[in-house]
Amino acid sequence: MNRFDRRISAAPMMDWTDRHCRFFLRQFSRHVVLYTEMITAAALLHGDRERLLAFDPIEHPVALQLGGSDPAALASAAQYGAAAGYDEINLNVGCPSDRVQSGAFGACLMAQPRLVAECVAAMSARVAVPVTVKVRIGIEEGAGAVPRGLEYTAQDYDRLHDFVITVAASGCTVFAVHARKAILNGLSPKENREVPPLRYDVVRRLKADFPQLTVIANGGVRNLEQVRDLLLGVDGVMIGREAYHNPYLLAQIEGSLHPQAGWAPPSRLQVLERFTLYAEDQLRNGHTLSAMTRHILGLFSRQAGARSWRRYFSEASRQEGAGIEVLRHACEMLRRQQAA
Repeated sequence: MNRFDRRISAAPMMDWTDRHCRFFLRQFSRHVVLYTEMITAAALLHGDRERLLAFDPIEHPVALQLGGSDPAALASAAQYGAAAGYDEINLNVGCPSDRVQSGAFGACLMAQPRLVAECVAAMSARVAVPVTVKVRIGIEEGAGAVPRGLEYTAQDYDRLHDFVITVAASGCTVFAVHARKAILNGLSPKENREVPPLRYDVVRRLKADFPQLTVIANGGVRNLEQVRDLLLGVDGVMIGREAYHNPYLLAQIEGSLHPQAGWAPPSRLQVLERFTLYAEDQLRNGHTLSAMTRHILGLFSRQAGARSWRRYFSEASRQEGAGIEVLRHACEMLRRQQAA
């Protein structure tokens, strides 16, 4: 079974953590576990598997997140993922979007722990890599879900506790837990990331109750201090949008967790030069420049001139016929800027 450092991971994010994003994020940390955006089992069974599963070897350790609720379909999809070389298969039991709910998967599956257990067992029987689950601390559904979801009760924790017992019995030993309840009616996915209160204490309690399991806290992590504090009570921290918008946070964490490894964070120019080489290869394979550069806008986060850089990449990459010269010119501009 594959083993790797789970203390830091970059969360699966729909429309964001595609292969180009993951290649970019890998530049900032050798150890962070990277997750794909959710891919449905049906898409892998009936779609372009080669395109959906493609990734660069530099991304390891990298996990494939699947969406679905049919054990047989998920088992086949997991097998495809493992054969493609993914280090982990993760089941999405945390996304609250209407589109996901309509497919009978995501956060609504927290109400069906036995079905989730069946899915995990079916996947585990077909692959040698770990099968993990990403969940919320609870769900609220039906009329009046929003006000109820802003509280966290003893009954909520009992349901979460029972869910983990049931799913762990199927062989799952790793649970990534978004420390907010999911409101299945009345809030958008964006609001579900912001409105329900963060309850890291619930995730810490879960770890204390299940010391034999690997429990990873997710949601609202913004800085190294939060990471250090959370790691005192859980096994790992999963960072989402902050890693995307401020990727040097991953480099800061890397240096803190691996201080003796002789590694220094790359300069912005080094990151841009590496990404230029990668993009040149991807352009030859039919990918568009804008599909890649949209992920690197955080490279200049909190730097003087960040807005100008974001505007340059956003506008230049969308010009008709835009090619690798956009990135090469950016490298040259950055060299001149650093030499000034």
